[in-house]
Amino acid sequence: MKRNSPQSPRTSNLAASELRRISLNGTDVAYTLMRCRRKTIGMRINSEGLTVRIPLRESLRWVESVLQKKADWIVQKLDEWKNRESAKLMWHEGAVFSLLGEPWQVTVTAAGAVQMVPANLNSEFEDKQLTLPLPSALTAQQIESAVMEWYRHQAMTCFSERIALYAHKLGVELPKLRLSRARTLWGSCNSRGVVHLNWRLIQKPLDLVDYVVAHELSHLIEMNHSKAFWRIVGSVYPGYAAARKKLRGVG
Repeated sequence: MKRNSPQSPRTSNLAASELRRISLNGTDVAYTLMRCRRKTIGMRINSEGLTVRIPLRESLRWVESVLQKKADWIVQKLDEWKNRESAKLMWHEGAVFSLLGEPWQVTVTAAGAVQMVPANLNSEFEDKQLTLPLPSALTAQQIESAVMEWYRHQAMTCFSERIALYAHKLGVELPKLRLSRARTLWGSCNSRGVVHLNWRLIQKPLDLVDYVVAHELSHLIEMNHSKAFWRIVGSVYPGYAAARKKLRGVG
C-alpha cells in the first residue's frame, strides 16, 4: 500500500496568519490574513479588527480584489466597532445623554448616587430629575446600568402615553408595548397586537416618537405599506412624510 507523503510546511500549519494592510475607500485598514482548509473567503469584524480567512492556495491579488469589492461594508463595520469602543468611555460623571431631544447630564451626589439632571438650564425639563441610588464606589459599568435603567423607565412611561393617545385617535384596541434593542428598526407591530419600540427612540424629539407610534399603530388596521396604510397614518399624523425623512436622517 502506498504511504501518504508528509504534509508540506505550507499546509501543515492551518492556523498560520499574517498582519497585512490595504487602502479601502481612502482608509488605511489593517487586517489579519489566515489560510485555512476552506473553499470560500470568510471575513469577521470585531473589537480586534478585520480577520480574513481564505483557502490555502488563493493569491493575495484575489484577496485584495474581494476586499475592494466589500470596501463599503468593511469600513462601515469597522467604524461601528470604533464608535462602540468609544461609547464605553461615556459612562462617567459629566457625560451628556439625550432625552426627547434635550441634553441630560450624569452627576454623582455626595452620597454616591447617580443623578440625571438637565444639562441645558433653559430646558423645559429643568425641574425634572431622577436619582438612582448606587454604592459610593461607582464604576463605569454601574453608571451605565443606572443610565440605562433611567432610559428604560422614561421610554416605558412616554411610549405608553403616546400609544394610548394614538390608539384612541385610530379607534383601535390598546396594544401591548415591548421595548426592543433592534439595530435597524425603530418599531414593529405584529398581528397579535404587540408593538415593539426601540428604546433609543426616547432620545429623539417627541414629534419623531409620535410618528413612529402612529406608524406602528396604523399597522393594526393595515398590516402593509399600501396607499391605504399611508392614508391612515396621515389621518392622525399629517406631517408623516417630513418626520419619516427626518428620522432617516438622524439614524
